Amino acid sequence: MKIFAKIRFYWGAFLISFIVALLMIPLITIFRSHKGMIMHYLNKVILFLMGSKVEQVGEADPNADMIVMNHQGIVDIIGMEALQKGHLRWVAKKELFDTPWFGHLLKNGDMISVDRENKKGLIKMIRDVKESLEVKHRKVVIFPEGTRATQQKLLPFKSGTKFIAENMNLKVQPVVITGSKWVLNEHNRTGHNGTIKYIYLPTIDVREAESTWFEALHTKMQKEIDHEFHHHHRSR
Repeated sequence: MKIFAKIRFYWGAFLISFIVALLMIPLITIFRSHKGMIMHYLNKVILFLMGSKVEQVGEADPNADMIVMNHQGIVDIIGMEALQKGHLRWVAKKELFDTPWFGHLLKNGDMISVDRENKKGLIKMIRDVKESLEVKHRKVVIFPEGTRATQQKLLPFKSGTKFIAENMNLKVQPVVITGSKWVLNEHNRTGHNGTIKYIYLPTIDVREAESTWFEALHTKMQKEIDHEFHHHHRSR
């Protein structure tokens, strides 16, 4: 059966590349005022053609400013976009903006670029988040681990997320993702049909939270990941 898992991976990778390059990028470039709707619909198409679907548990808080999620691969983003009605603004490292196809998608999708090597990167990011919330009226989505994880255990969260949330007194909603690596595993290059599950946890109002809120957030998300694995046999 491993050969079928390999075939599914390359089929999924082809679908993502094909739809992003030939449909998504041209359409959001031409129809800029409808790019959120275009991205949502085409990401649903990608999942359908991959033989997978998404499931949402809990409610998305309409008053949340920032969404923080664990991260395994590109399917995390595809599934999240497929669930949306509003238009999210993703935070991605600067290097991704220079890649073929996906770099154009990030630029034309008006996402936020963060330069980890630049000490002024956090100042720029605060300006970008402020613009996103006050001008563009788009929630910001960030992966606090800072990179794709391969294990069940969450990586330490980057302090930049905490700094921005506290500096701007944001309302932060954590979302735990399970099942995306089963659908498309970029590390061992396997794929399967399945369900990507998005668990919305209660929003944290940083203005009213205790000083240890960020550490508690990490613990809470890890607890939810462990619960899904032990009780539902779903890995992250």
